[in-house]
Amino acid sequence: MALSKEKQEVLVSVLDVSSPSELSGKIASLSSEKAATTAILEAVLGGSLGLKASDIHFEPARDSVKIRVRVDGVLREAGTLSTEEYKYVLSRMKLLGGIKMNISEMAQDGRFTIRSRENERDIEVRVSVNPSEYGATVVLRVLDPAAVVLKVADLGLREDDYERVEKALKKPNGMILVTGPTGSGKTTTLYAFINSMSSPEIKIITIEDPIEYHLSGIQQTQVDASAGYDFGNGLRSILRQDPDVILVGEIRDAETAGIAVQAALTGHIVFSTLHTNTASGAIPRLLDLEVKPHAVGPSVNAILAQRLVRKLCPKCRKEVEMSEEIKGKLANFTASLPERVKLPKPKLYEPVGCGACIDGYKGRIGIFEIFEMDKDIEQLVHEESSEVEIEENVSKKGFVTMQKDGVIKALMGITSLDEVEKATGPINW
Repeated sequence: MALSKEKQEVLVSVLDVSSPSELSGKIASLSSEKAATTAILEAVLGGSLGLKASDIHFEPARDSVKIRVRVDGVLREAGTLSTEEYKYVLSRMKLLGGIKMNISEMAQDGRFTIRSRENERDIEVRVSVNPSEYGATVVLRVLDPAAVVLKVADLGLREDDYERVEKALKKPNGMILVTGPTGSGKTTTLYAFINSMSSPEIKIITIEDPIEYHLSGIQQTQVDASAGYDFGNGLRSILRQDPDVILVGEIRDAETAGIAVQAALTGHIVFSTLHTNTASGAIPRLLDLEVKPHAVGPSVNAILAQRLVRKLCPKCRKEVEMSEEIKGKLANFTASLPERVKLPKPKLYEPVGCGACIDGYKGRIGIFEIFEMDKDIEQLVHEESSEVEIEENVSKKGFVTMQKDGVIKALMGITSLDEVEKATGPINW
């Protein structure tokens, strides 16, 4: 179901809470006082803003409704409502989201805006309501503009990778693809790219599903299936608008892939995403989408794959004494790195936890792998080589995998090895 056209606005104060359990206590206090529905919902929203949560989940069970918030990619319990309280909170969320009140047996989507009382900034909230065994489950997606990284330098790229990305961004035409699963930060990376190119002399148009964050000076359009405006025909329409730079939210089908490649070949800069696990996996995926092998090489400038890992809290992280076994593995690891990677004296840290963080972590950072198209890879693409063959080729030229980038960041004290393993699997020393 399409998003509601009319948006409601709710005024919310950002709560000064340091943990989801503290938010849970505030919600319990309001419940015991039999506070109004609006006060309970505003506390949930204000506490989530204070925690910088990206999502709020309302999950009905037999006798109560659990509230969980996603902070730094991890879901955490943040309170409980009685079934009776939730009935009124659900009605309030539906009303705000422009969702039909009398429908409970089908999924519905909506949206509303939070306005912060402290600084009057607007934060969009996407509402998803689904039927379940014990009532409607609701997920609120909090799209806080303050959480968006708008500079390439702030994405977390190593210095050598940052230089390679900057080189790719300076090319007059061609495509840069960002790959990874849902929630890996691809959209944030694309927004940083187009923001770095934004100027009065350049026309930038996006086609997204949906528009997650509104960017100043950039023409953003949104897919609307009910109006027949999908990525394919939307991209065709955009090309008639004489853009210099195009952002395609995702390449999902052969039609979109073909038009995006042709745009990159005919003088446009194109940014887009693909759902593949690795950078090299983007090549066979384009071929699966019926892009001609001879068109892939000339059209693609660079491919990035990425994941997000939690950052260690700098106030309470604790240095770990390394065993001889780990020292031996690290010696082999550092010897395998290309000369361009500058690594300070390796140190490992573990999370502790303090009043400034949650479980020893605060915020997230990207780990990346990047390769630029060259004549050797073009030849492999032309021969329709496998992902493994492409990886073997780039590895000989000093390719640094996402896992290696994560280990490097762990050795710099930015994250932990546990976080790297969660994102990339067991470490292959």
